[in-house]
Amino acid sequence: MKRYAVVLLTALAPVSWGTTYAVTTEFLPDDRPLFTGLMRALPAGLLLLALARALPRGAWWWRAAVLGALNIGAFFPLLFLSAYRLPGGMAAVVGSVGPLFVAGLSAALLGERPTVRTLLTGVAAALGVSLVVLKAAGALDPVGVLAALAATASMSTGTVLTKRWGRPEGAGPLALTAWQLTAGGLLIAPVALTMEGAPPALDGPAVGGYLYLAVANTAVAYWLWFRGIGRLTATQATLLGPLSPLTAAVLGWVALGQALGPVQLGGMAVAFGATVLGQLRPRTPGVRGRARHGEDHAPTRPAPSREAAAAHENG
Repeated sequence: MKRYAVVLLTALAPVSWGTTYAVTTEFLPDDRPLFTGLMRALPAGLLLLALARALPRGAWWWRAAVLGALNIGAFFPLLFLSAYRLPGGMAAVVGSVGPLFVAGLSAALLGERPTVRTLLTGVAAALGVSLVVLKAAGALDPVGVLAALAATASMSTGTVLTKRWGRPEGAGPLALTAWQLTAGGLLIAPVALTMEGAPPALDGPAVGGYLYLAVANTAVAYWLWFRGIGRLTATQATLLGPLSPLTAAVLGWVALGQALGPVQLGGMAVAFGATVLGQLRPRTPGVRGRARHGEDHAPTRPAPSREAAAAHENG
């Protein structure tokens, strides 16, 4: 039951992220992806940094900077750029290949060889998302497509490195999240100022939208996400990603009056089924990946050694 509670709490992060597109298009200023990424990341990072009251030490200064660049500093601007330049459906379809990116990177960096079930689940999730959100459209913006692909690759790499490096002794998920959001926000700030100029004038809905993105959609959601990565495999965590476009589709249907036909409902069933299947325990987990990264796949055996127990505790 404890493991499933971790899965459910981690799943709240992509569910929250599924509201990003609607908030961006309905409440925020047009054509300001860098400013939007900045307002989402830096206030959330500073808030969590004040709560965590911990700074990186030693190698974690550069590790936090690298993770902040991949998960936040590059990902946020690319995500919002693709959201502004592509139909929401296409951006979601490109992002849905993330589990396949993570499966390949996990094999190279974590020693977790992808199983046939993992690969099929990733393909099924992408197919289901495509059926839900992809609609006939004219020529696609190549800049938007490249931005969506780069955003997916950046977040996938950051997820795998977060799993590989774990957390330093004495630092919890709150501190790790704070470091990454702050570092990412500081990376975005000069680029936003240079490319987009002074911040735009904000009305009431825009202020409310940015507050929601910074607090619920970023500070809380990323804390849950990085906490979950520490307890699940990287592929399991990423296979929760389809919940984001599914949430966006449901929100569009409920709040924006967008129709959901039989094809979309079938796609939702396929994507949700793939997400659930991706959380089931593999029958023969990789020993190497489990020993190094402390996944929750403990076989029946005598009490673990002190070193193994420590590895599991820090995973």
